[in-house]
Amino acid sequence: MTVAEEKYQAELVKSERDHHTPTAGAMTGHIISNLVIQQHKLRQTLYYAKGIERDFITRRFPALLAEEGKLVDRLNRLMLDEGEVIPTTSEEFSRYSMLEESGQAKYEAADALIFAAVKDFATQNLFISRGIALAEKEQKYALAAFLKELYGWLKQQIFCLQSFLGNEAADGLTEEEDED
Repeated sequence: MTVAEEKYQAELVKSERDHHTPTAGAMTGHIISNLVIQQHKLRQTLYYAKGIERDFITRRFPALLAEEGKLVDRLNRLMLDEGEVIPTTSEEFSRYSMLEESGQAKYEAADALIFAAVKDFATQNLFISRGIALAEKEQKYALAAFLKELYGWLKQQIFCLQSFLGNEAADGLTEEEDED
């Protein structure tokens, strides 16, 4: 076995162990994967959106994608600083992301695509909340601080997109409202 193969096998063992005993590193792997998959979904919306919402999307989404890309890079570097393993392959992103992708989504109405982004940002914040708690418990304070910043940034995106849709920030994001 080569050195690269040995290191990768050790990474897989650590990753598997960390995901079964939730650690800040494992939770942050989910967060990174969610962000990467979110970027694919935002691009899908940007490329395929039709109707009156298209102007808003073509103005807002490129900046959103650029900032999200910078945040992913910062988070990856921070994880490496902490000695943690980060997802780097399409297979890992798909396995660790909790966001759902769909090829047919590109044909949905643009307002539905914008609201899907809102829901994805809210889902991401569920993982980020858990990541913050785990990072603080493990005394990974720089990671906890960054995750708090990321949480706030995602809340801001939710507010902006919901405002465009004519909604309050939390509209449609609670289970009780989904049942109505």
